[in-house]
Amino acid sequence: MSDIRKIAVLTSGGDAPGMNAAIRAVARTAAFHGITCLGIRRGYNGLINGDVVELNARSVNGIISKGGTMLFTARCPEFMTDEGLQKAVSTCKYLGIDGIVTIGGDGTFRGARALAEAGVHTIGVPATI
Repeated sequence: MSDIRKIAVLTSGGDAPGMNAAIRAVARTAAFHGITCLGIRRGYNGLINGDVVELNARSVNGIISKGGTMLFTARCPEFMTDEGLQKAVSTCKYLGIDGIVTIGGDGTFRGARALAEAGVHTIGVPATI
């Protein structure tokens, strides 16, 4: 874990119960371990376009009881193209992201797998209705 300095978390697809709780857990665990945590707004669209916000224990305080996702979510047809995937990978490199936590369902996990195959460390947290 000592090689990890910065992670990101995103929610993708439709929003589902528990997404905010998962975001909170990721951000607070990262803070506890001294790891910078970025929240990617609007799923893979936000990853392609660099729409990020830094998360810490204070910024996620009080979100656990709210429905949906504080990071918003969106479907992203562009990410399904080779060009879109390469933009996302480039954004990860530019921002110095060591790994991404993806929260969502089947489409989210297909995206995470594509990122992993392109060399980005990913992990998935299931969140679906």
